[in-house]
Amino acid sequence: MAAGRDFLGSYRLVRLIRAGATCQVWEAVHDSTGNRVAIKALQPEIRTDRVEIAYLRHELEVGHDLDHPNVIQVYDFHTDREIPFLVLELSTARNMKLRLRDGLDQIAYFVPTIIQQAGQGLGYFHEQGWVHRDVKPDNFLVDDKGNVKLIDFALALKQRTGIGRLMPSKVKVQGTRSYMAPEQIRGKAVDARADLYSFGCLVYELLAGKPPFTASTPEELLRKHLYSPAPSVTTVNDNVTSDFNQLILQAMAKSADERPQSLLEFTELAAKTRLFRRFPKNPLSEITEATSTDKESTE
Repeated sequence: MAAGRDFLGSYRLVRLIRAGATCQVWEAVHDSTGNRVAIKALQPEIRTDRVEIAYLRHELEVGHDLDHPNVIQVYDFHTDREIPFLVLELSTARNMKLRLRDGLDQIAYFVPTIIQQAGQGLGYFHEQGWVHRDVKPDNFLVDDKGNVKLIDFALALKQRTGIGRLMPSKVKVQGTRSYMAPEQIRGKAVDARADLYSFGCLVYELLAGKPPFTASTPEELLRKHLYSPAPSVTTVNDNVTSDFNQLILQAMAKSADERPQSLLEFTELAAKTRLFRRFPKNPLSEITEATSTDKESTE
């Protein structure tokens, strides 16, 4: 697919926004309406993979009725020239993982906003009856002002309610090892509190620049999530208050019953808890000041 001349169905591809192991995401324009959207298409080598196609269809099932400013909208699923693709709300923002690679000083100022918006989006997702099961920095888009959108619903499962919550169940173990809750690793039925554990790992990474647990093998990493105490972010970032550190540790409790019971409860607690000892500078204002100084020096 080449930007500027290729079409998928009724959509003209404008430019490649990002590409991953399984999908390409393109900015596109509807040929007749002119509406700008994002197209998420499978990579060439897996376009006939039934599992990957099912994931795309599942994303539509999960996302087509969602309507929240912090959750990406999913419009439609099509296949054209044997290329399966989703039509999504257009966002050109980079994911949180890429933002973190710019350095903590570039994202620190926006962390309170990011936590609130990401938590509200994920909390809304839970209120609609879904568990995301792959909460990680890669699955939140963050723009230059810290505005957030939750993405990628491929692993989402309906939350069990009523008597179904009490029935024993074995679930296929899926997720990303650096962020998986203990009950998710064990293949137990999960609810919103498993996502909250993952969200605690994400918040830790926002403040430390790395996930809470690292290991030399996948097995060792999973064992740490199961048995090792959650590390204190204050040992890596001494600008974080002890109260906020305690809130992160609570979110990462090994037992789901010991965590806050919802993302909305967590975001409310986070809003009431002082995060930084010294509030970080806005990197955008520093760029503006530097630009202004450069202009003055040339006049």
